[in-house]
Amino acid sequence: MTAASQKATTVIEQKPVVIPDLTIKDLLGAIPAHCFKRSAFRSSLYIAWDLIVIGGIYKAATFLDAFISPEFVSLPSPYLYSLARVGLWSLYGFSTGLFATGLWVIAHECGHQAFSESKFINNSVGWVLHSALGVPYHSWRITHAKHHASTAHMTQDQVFVPKTRSQLGLPAFNPTKEDILGGSISNEVMKELWDALGDSPIGATLGCASYLLGGWPAYLIRNASGQKRYPSGSNHFNPSAIMFAPHQFEAVVLSDIGIVLWLAAVIGSIYVHGFATVFRLYIVPYFWVNHWLVLITFLQHTDPLLPHYRPPEFTFPRGALATLDRNLLGGCGSIMGWFGAHATHGISETHVLHHVSSKIPHYNAWEATDALRKRLQQSGIKLQGAPGGWQEVYRVFRQCKFVEDEGNVLFYKNAQGLAASRPLFPDGNASDSGVEVDKN
Repeated sequence: MTAASQKATTVIEQKPVVIPDLTIKDLLGAIPAHCFKRSAFRSSLYIAWDLIVIGGIYKAATFLDAFISPEFVSLPSPYLYSLARVGLWSLYGFSTGLFATGLWVIAHECGHQAFSESKFINNSVGWVLHSALGVPYHSWRITHAKHHASTAHMTQDQVFVPKTRSQLGLPAFNPTKEDILGGSISNEVMKELWDALGDSPIGATLGCASYLLGGWPAYLIRNASGQKRYPSGSNHFNPSAIMFAPHQFEAVVLSDIGIVLWLAAVIGSIYVHGFATVFRLYIVPYFWVNHWLVLITFLQHTDPLLPHYRPPEFTFPRGALATLDRNLLGGCGSIMGWFGAHATHGISETHVLHHVSSKIPHYNAWEATDALRKRLQQSGIKLQGAPGGWQEVYRVFRQCKFVEDEGNVLFYKNAQGLAASRPLFPDGNASDSGVEVDKN
């Protein structure tokens, strides 16, 4: 390479990421047998606890709200009374939303048959809890099962499927100017990609906010961030949609009935109690639940360190291990990290284990995760990401823009066409590109 060409090319140091060759037997064998046991009684105690905490938060908020008045508190400006009430009920919405996310997690476990040994109990409890949170239980249970079966599969996974270069309408890959693994790129192509994909800090912030607030309903209604091969208009409410088999028609209809009843309850409550009351007590926490759901799952499945696979290199263990554990709110301090993990039943902290065996209930997932991590470390695999929070969403949102149309093991490239990672196979090679990777 000449001095001129070196000057016109940007090269980065990439992190080799182990592409595992473990079997499902290797993974499941590392987990203590008692971790697989499910108990309807024990699982129900967590529902009771979440409801008790939510009720306590409501009681505390209404009690304090009664004292925010000139009769009890002297404030220098009348506007401060309104500001204090907004702050109080905002804290209520945040806290209630976290523990309602815990109820969401339990309903999600029902869909995996992890709540109890009884399929009837699982589906009954899951339908009630998810319907009460505006989720079509069976419809999402069906597509979520497909997601677990094909995690990180480019044509079979159901959600958080990366967009390819061609799907974004970017210039075709040029092997004379770009490394297909994203380790080097000519400055000319880098500028071209940045002009097409680059976003300002404000633009990225607004993009993250819209994603967190509207991503979940957008996925249900129009398959946003879902499988790209599905036709336009695919959604979770149409029992004839492409993601459902004919024998699942009645289950989808039952899910829709749950959503109709949920909407009727919300509208009826607004009619009886007024919009302001329902907005403060239910709608704000509901949006927080949707926000946490998207934040948690986005960060579990999206990162420059996580591979995606095309059929020749995909296996179930590789898909299951193409996820990350993150301490929710851990970046805000140990107390907030504990609070986030407790309120959401460790769904963010034990997610890799959940993909290895989704029938393990959350109260056994902590012990099972510790055992699994020890086994993975023996193969040089560490799947613990940075703490989950808004700062991390912003970072990942800006770093993960697209993957290539070519190749069977893919890593995200950023808006400059550079990838932070490259695949490390057992033989030390990135086999589908012919590029040697240092074994160390």
